[in-house]
Amino acid sequence: MIVQILPRKFLAHSSHQEQEQTLSFGFTIKTNHSHHNQGFAMEAHSIDGVSSQTDSKLYDDDGHVKRTGTVWTTSSHIITAVVGSGVLSLAWAMAQMGWVVGPAVMIFFSVVTLYTSALLADCYRSGDPVSGKRNYTFMDAVQTILGGHYDTFCAVVQYSNLYGTAVGYTIAASISMMAIKRSNCFHSTGGKDKCLVSSNPFMISFGIIEIVFSQIPDFHKTWWLSIIAAIMSFAYSIIGLALGIAKVAETGTFKGSLTGIRIGAVSEANKVWGVLQGLGDIAFAYSYSQILIEIQDTIKSPPSEAKTMKRAAKISIGVTTTFYMLCGFMGYAAFGDDAPGNLLTGFGFYDPYWLVDIANAAIVIHLVGAYQVYAQPLFAFVEKWASKRWPKVDREYKVPIPGFASYNLSPFRLVWRTGFVIITTIVAMLLPFFNDILGLLGALGFWPLSVFFPVEMSIKQKKIPKWSQRWIGMQILSFVCLVVSVAAAIGSVASIVVDLRKYKPFHVDY
Repeated sequence: MIVQILPRKFLAHSSHQEQEQTLSFGFTIKTNHSHHNQGFAMEAHSIDGVSSQTDSKLYDDDGHVKRTGTVWTTSSHIITAVVGSGVLSLAWAMAQMGWVVGPAVMIFFSVVTLYTSALLADCYRSGDPVSGKRNYTFMDAVQTILGGHYDTFCAVVQYSNLYGTAVGYTIAASISMMAIKRSNCFHSTGGKDKCLVSSNPFMISFGIIEIVFSQIPDFHKTWWLSIIAAIMSFAYSIIGLALGIAKVAETGTFKGSLTGIRIGAVSEANKVWGVLQGLGDIAFAYSYSQILIEIQDTIKSPPSEAKTMKRAAKISIGVTTTFYMLCGFMGYAAFGDDAPGNLLTGFGFYDPYWLVDIANAAIVIHLVGAYQVYAQPLFAFVEKWASKRWPKVDREYKVPIPGFASYNLSPFRLVWRTGFVIITTIVAMLLPFFNDILGLLGALGFWPLSVFFPVEMSIKQKKIPKWSQRWIGMQILSFVCLVVSVAAAIGSVASIVVDLRKYKPFHVDY
């Protein structure tokens, strides 16, 4: 038997030393022992379970395997998280608010997101910004800096939001897959057939794909998936933009109005609900704060992780705002007040059908990656909790894969993550209108995760005096965003009430 000490992702509260035993049938079993092992040729003086003789070229200052994230991989993670298929609903949001309020709201939220992202980036390390204690997750930062019951509140809001996003992405991906099938049906029948398609087979297919990708061990290993997803988000955004430009060129007119859909075409109440929903769509299109710290934990240093994150945030938010404006503006200019809820699946465009199909395929590929970006922090949270409660639960088997590096198979990870995806898929099938509920979760999560916690942590960490000019400004910002969250939540509740009137479990035709 060959016994080796091999590296492992560091857990801040772990005091276990790891061993891997290579067995004659080709698998390697990883076990944890809380006692000190005898008989090895190396001394195991450790801090938090990490050897003091750790090679600094292979490990970071906390004993974690060397982080390799750069500005570009970080930007890819952010773009993958931020530029969801929701970019295609911005023309509809513009139609609710018009040419004056719509662009102003987009600019406002891009500035707010950039500012609060910078505040949150400084919370990755407590104390010294270069060598202070690392906070590996959003909740770690809240617990370390604010303490009290804040971390419990944060956990409930953050992980509910992440789970809701996973369900919403399952539905969004199935809608794009259905749109491809329906588009081809329209083309082959010449529009004579209604081409109704059930969403269930597509949700199940998407779930199977996510079961495979959910076995990627951690956030650090998903960088390549995020880069592919970010490229796909650009692809379908550019196609949506190009189709909007072509539509404007074809009609020769810029449609739309300064105030959006006028009262008369819709009732006063529906106008209000529409504006609130549009406000919510734009506000939450920028939200990625709940995974910012987790993304930052993939960045190498020097320079400091905060400096790299701030630069990546500027790049990614600048890029996404540009795309948001172009797609939202051209979609609204093409369709005016009749802009569909989704430019590519609402059949605002029928031809060229193959180009619309390519765009929808790109949406599906993007959502495969985006699902993982939002699910990985939730996976890590549960697995960290389980390893504290049952120390042997993180045992891994090294499976040799011919032509590739060996894969560390964890039975617990396989079962838990597969179960998570299955339950997520079932919930998506049970509640096919869950995008409205997701809007409600987003509304409830936007203020605490994107504004309140970053503002409060920054005030405490930087010791900003109460009632100082800066303190007052930050509190006003927090209050304004709270009002926006409440307003958007009201709009989402109104949509849910409407959807419940025609709701049938496990049944949606598109």
